[in-house]
Amino acid sequence: MKQHIALLLGGISAEREVSLSSGREIGRALRENGHKVTEIDVGADVAEQLQNIKPDVVFNALHGRFGEDGCIQGLLEILKIPYTHSGVLASALAMDKPMAKKLFALAGLTVAEGKTVHKSEVLGKDYMPRPYVVKPFNEGSSVGVKLLFPDDNFFFSEENWGYGEYVMVEKYIAGRELTVAVLDGEALGVTEILTHSGFYDYEHKYTQGGSSHICPAKLPPKQYNELMEMAVKAHYALGCKGLTRSDFRYDEAGDGKFYILELNTQPGMTPLSLSPELAKHAKIGFNELVERIVKTANLGG
Repeated sequence: MKQHIALLLGGISAEREVSLSSGREIGRALRENGHKVTEIDVGADVAEQLQNIKPDVVFNALHGRFGEDGCIQGLLEILKIPYTHSGVLASALAMDKPMAKKLFALAGLTVAEGKTVHKSEVLGKDYMPRPYVVKPFNEGSSVGVKLLFPDDNFFFSEENWGYGEYVMVEKYIAGRELTVAVLDGEALGVTEILTHSGFYDYEHKYTQGGSSHICPAKLPPKQYNELMEMAVKAHYALGCKGLTRSDFRYDEAGDGKFYILELNTQPGMTPLSLSPELAKHAKIGFNELVERIVKTANLGG
């Protein structure tokens, strides 16, 4: 059934440019699939715009805070407009990294040792022995994430930490970077991510040539299937729906365990994004992927 779809993109988060890129690809696919599409670059008047155009469905292509943390989802429920991806609670839980970690651990998934502390615990000093990771507890796309190694002459200060009063500090897990996309509760496959320098940060994710992907990842069948099962378990642990992507570290040379790092409830849909690549591996083209996401739209997770 062809529908009038409001495509939310852009927004006010640190991931605005990524959202605009995702939105361009999604908008093209929706139109090629025969839908009427009205694009909304989300600002303070988004509720008024939605009430004026009266769409059948909202496709949420926002990334980061205010777009995938439960805020826009709550607004859409008040307006009674079905929307794509996860609902209010699942979206909020996934964005709140400390809470997500607790739920992952309760579901039997392995998580890195760490805790949330006031920024005063990391400004100008080490909170734990290096190497360790410092990250905002409510940003996406690796925004603000910093790896601190023993030979780094770096400390946080008021000037270079701009992500709120609290920070998440975790033990650094060495090993391979792996990710799994889940669609409608089914894992699509595993990709290994290789970066040419540093770790898979915002720049590596969205810069042409910043990283390379091995899809499917070269893992023994037992480990490959184990990782896909873990991603599905994470998807359901937070109560997600539609498309999600979970990121892992494989400490292959150490304890041999997979560690879940985080779950993304609205994965990127840019030309460089991992989820469309994994969907293609599962023989799901981009337009079909977008259509399947539209079909999951409802009020709430």
